[in-house]
Parts: sequence; C-alpha cells; structure tokens
Amino acid sequence: MPEGPRVTTHHLLRRTIALVLAAGRGNRLGPLTEHQAKPALPFGGKFRVIDFALSNCLNSGIRRIGVITQYKSQTLVQHLQRGWSFLRSELHEMVEVLPAQQRTDEGGWYSGTADAIFQNLDILQDTQAPHDYVIVLPGDHVAKMDYSILLREHVDYGGGCTVACAEVPLAQARSLGVLSVAQDRRVTAFDEKPAQPAPLPHRSDMALVSMGIYVFDARYLYELLETAHAEAVSFQDFGQDILPRAVAAGRLFAHPFALSSVSRVPRALGEAPYWRTVSTIDEYWAANLDLAAVIPKLDIYDTDWPVWTDQQQLPPAKFVMDLDGDNGVVVNTIVSGGCIVAGSMVKDCVLFSNVRIESFCDLLEVVLLPDVQVGAGCRLRRAVIDSGCVLPAGLSVGDDPQEDALHFERSTAGVVLVTREALARRALRVPAVAPPAAA
Repeated sequence: MPEGPRVTTHHLLRRTIALVLAAGRGNRLGPLTEHQAKPALPFGGKFRVIDFALSNCLNSGIRRIGVITQYKSQTLVQHLQRGWSFLRSELHEMVEVLPAQQRTDEGGWYSGTADAIFQNLDILQDTQAPHDYVIVLPGDHVAKMDYSILLREHVDYGGGCTVACAEVPLAQARSLGVLSVAQDRRVTAFDEKPAQPAPLPHRSDMALVSMGIYVFDARYLYELLETAHAEAVSFQDFGQDILPRAVAAGRLFAHPFALSSVSRVPRALGEAPYWRTVSTIDEYWAANLDLAAVIPKLDIYDTDWPVWTDQQQLPPAKFVMDLDGDNGVVVNTIVSGGCIVAGSMVKDCVLFSNVRIESFCDLLEVVLLPDVQVGAGCRLRRAVIDSGCVLPAGLSVGDDPQEDALHFERSTAGVVLVTREALARRALRVPAVAPPAAA
C-alpha cells in the first residue's frame, strides 16, 4: 500500500460518482422483460431490482449517481423520476439518466458495458461535477453492500482498479468472470465465462468470481476506455476488453465481498454473504422467496440500511373469511399494501401490491406481481404470476409439468411463469372451469 497522508473516507465519497448499468435486455427472463428493462422488474413485494444498487449508494454516502439506460427504459425512467428525484442538484447530488443517444459519428446504441460508459465520457468529464473515482455497478443484482468500504480499500491499495469478488460453486462460475488472486490481493488472471473455471486453492468446488462491481481511479478508467476503443476490433464489455488490460498492467486488485456486505443477521460458519443475480426466471423466483423466510438472509426491515423506492399510496392489506365464513391461513408470506386475501391457504409466497385472492385457493411458493387477481379455487405451486394477470377460477399451475408447458413458460427447475398473453392463448383452447364446491 502507498505511503502518505490518509484522506478521510467522507472526502473520498464526495469525489466519487457511481454509474449503474441498467441498459441490458435480460433475455433469459423471457416474457418478464418483454416490456421493461430487467432493473425495473418489481422485487420483494414493493421495490424494483435497481433500488438495491441505488439504496446502497445513498446509504454508503455516494450521492452522485448516473443510471445508464437503453432497452425498454420507459418504466425504469418513470420509477427514477418518481422515486429518486429528491437529491439536491445545487450540491452536485443527482440520480441522472444517461440514455443511449444518436452521436454525430457513431450508431448511438451501446454495444456493451464498457462502450456504454465510453459513449458518456463527454458528460462524465464535465467540470461542473468533478470526481476522482468511479464506481461501476450492475443494476440487476440484489445485495446490501457498503461501497464506502470498497472505495476506502481501493484508495489504500492504490492499484487503479478494484473489483468486488465473491465465492460461488464451480458450475455457477461458468457464466461469470473468474479471478485468480495473489496473497496481496493483486489479480493475476481474469477469465470471462470459462468452460472450466479455476477452483479456489482451498476449495476445489468453489471459484472466485467478479461481481461486476468495480472502482476505478477516474483518470485511469478514461485512459483505458480510450485506448481500448482505439485499438480493439471489438470494443464492448469490461470483462472482455477492460479488465484484462488492468491485469496485464498489474493494476487490478480484488475486494472480498464479505468485508463490505451489510447484514444484521449473523451468518452461519462458512456461509457466504447474501448476493443474488436475477438473470433467469428461477433466480428471480428464488430471490423473491428468500425474503419470505422466517429469518431472511437479506433483511429488508433494517432501518439502519433501508431500501428506498417509489412509494405508492395504498390502503392496508386485508384478510377476510371465505364464502363459507371460514378463515384462511397465511404463513411465511410477504403481503403488500392494497392486497385482499379471502379465506385461502397461502404459504411461502410474495404478494405485491393490489393482489386479490378469492375463496378456496391454495398457493405454495408463488410470487404474485402487482395487480394480480386469483379466481376462486385456484391451486398454484412454484410459480411467478406476472403483473395484471387475471387467473380464472379453478386454474391449476405447478402440478402437471406437461400441462404447464403447453400453456405457459416452464423452467428446467420447474418454475412456471404465467403472463397475460399466455392466459389469453390458453382461454382460446380450454373451456372455463367452475371453482370447486366448498367442503
């Protein structure tokens, strides 16, 4: 580590800008991202996925944030305008949208994460918002992380670039960037999406991977981008075009996520800190249900590290008796404002705002997005019900894999995604089913 006077972390944060990458399509989420970008997806009953990265910034003391958008960004932009417009521009505080735009000499669309930042260099180098450090963040990850700790360590190591890293199973590492690290945390090798990931020296079943979270000295980042753009035939992503250059120069250091993870819940011995991606239907379903656990590994009730979002004004949730006057049972379930549940069995579920569940239903491990209506007598298992769906009475989802695959999208892990379009197609094939009679 370099010698010299130690600058306070508060001063470093005031000289830092965060860039949240929120431009991707999210193809593996299928119909969920047909109409909106992945970071805009509803999450955890009342939030959107991007709220976690933005809340981490504010809670860490970073109040200058750019959100890079491109694909189907209208929902995301509206959310940012309505829920994140409270910062003070006269203090150079901001949550500012940086959309892809037509340039005089370029096509305009972002071709990847590195290109997205390169195309905004003129804006980032504006002297009205001077900065010495840039934190690059994915807009589609769910975690609580103190970026001030990451920034402090980056400055103390003085390498030019620091990447946050986590330990994951080898099979999962094949879709990520895998790191090899020396004892002084200098990264000695970086392999993007390898077929055979290098295991950790002390864990043959685990690999060390990049979380897609980087801290750069601003001048070094801009030099890397300009050089890579001038030299590379293909100039797209950090993992492909930028990090290998920093590794070759000996200027990339690794930051273990465990040092900056934020949690009030004590972790079991050997348990990794909570970090989830939501790149597939299975990951999205599982990450939502994580929050409904008796002791969730990610605590959204922590007032010391809150998750900020756009607050819709809704009446409280309500539970009423079924048509026979019997009470239902709701267990280990998140229920948001505006919901009404009538005498049904609801277990291990997440109900977003304005969900209606009619009598005699049986739901297990289901994520119901906003404005869903569940008709009487429905039986749902291991499913995601998209926003605005109206489920007909007596519908069964999750019991018959062949029937599910015929009408809806079913993942290899057996999670069923129900959308309005799929329900409309099903209605043309299947006659209406009467709800079961009460016992």
